[in-house]
Amino acid sequence: MKTSFADSAKNLSFVLPAFLIFSIFYLYPFIYTFILSFHRGDAISSLEFAGWANFKEVLFYDKAWWRSMYNGVFITFWALSFQNILAFLLAMAVDKATRTGKIYRVIFFILPVLSEIIIGLLMREILISDPGILNKWLTKSGFGFIAHDWLGTDAALLTTALVHSWKGFGWAFVIFLAGLQTIPEQLYEAARIDGANWWQTFFRVTVPLLMPVIAMVIVLTILGTMQAFAMILALTRGAGGLTEVPTMRIYNHLRGNQVGLACAEGVILGFILIIVSRMVNSISKEIRRRWGVLSN
Repeated sequence: MKTSFADSAKNLSFVLPAFLIFSIFYLYPFIYTFILSFHRGDAISSLEFAGWANFKEVLFYDKAWWRSMYNGVFITFWALSFQNILAFLLAMAVDKATRTGKIYRVIFFILPVLSEIIIGLLMREILISDPGILNKWLTKSGFGFIAHDWLGTDAALLTTALVHSWKGFGWAFVIFLAGLQTIPEQLYEAARIDGANWWQTFFRVTVPLLMPVIAMVIVLTILGTMQAFAMILALTRGAGGLTEVPTMRIYNHLRGNQVGLACAEGVILGFILIIVSRMVNSISKEIRRRWGVLSN
């Protein structure tokens, strides 16, 4: 039975609003950003074609850009290790808690719900050297020798990484917990009947079946951390470049009317993140294939 023109138009009318919103707010900015990356100027009063000059400047001459990439990778490392390991351990603990599980879910998910600006400003008041709340508390408690300029030159980047990890572990916790609850209890019972101990059950049942979730959390952590901006801006203001991350570098160039350079940096960052995401997914599939979880 052939579809009439009226039916086709009716079906299109349901899809058209969503398509227009996607095109205006996602597709068009993406294409326009790519176009602007080959130009110089503020994109309002002046715009001059520059070819690959912006990309060459970022890749070969802009040392501050690679410093910001290093800062982003450093924060990402702590997010992948400290944040996600903590989230995974808490998820496993809450997964076994039948009575208090729901309470812990709410408590641990409060931080991701709060505004990054609020968290950044709050932690700045706590960690600032003078009159920081943390240093005051340490001094009154007799631990004044631990008091430190937590946002100073020697500790700013590590402090930023730990605050970012503390802020973001809640959403990783929720995702890990959801993944653990999809694993059938019968598999654990079968493993116990076969004589498997806790470690064998963990590495032969839990980890292989949870690998898609682990890969997703890793990818989202990398994407989210490498694009972190608001919390770091509120916490350290960039600390003179010590905690400047790629998105903050792009923001500073936009403020300086270097739109083409900022767009080139955005394209380069997006391309790197796409490659890393593909690599993580490929590694996850290969691990599941070797463990027999993913069929050939």
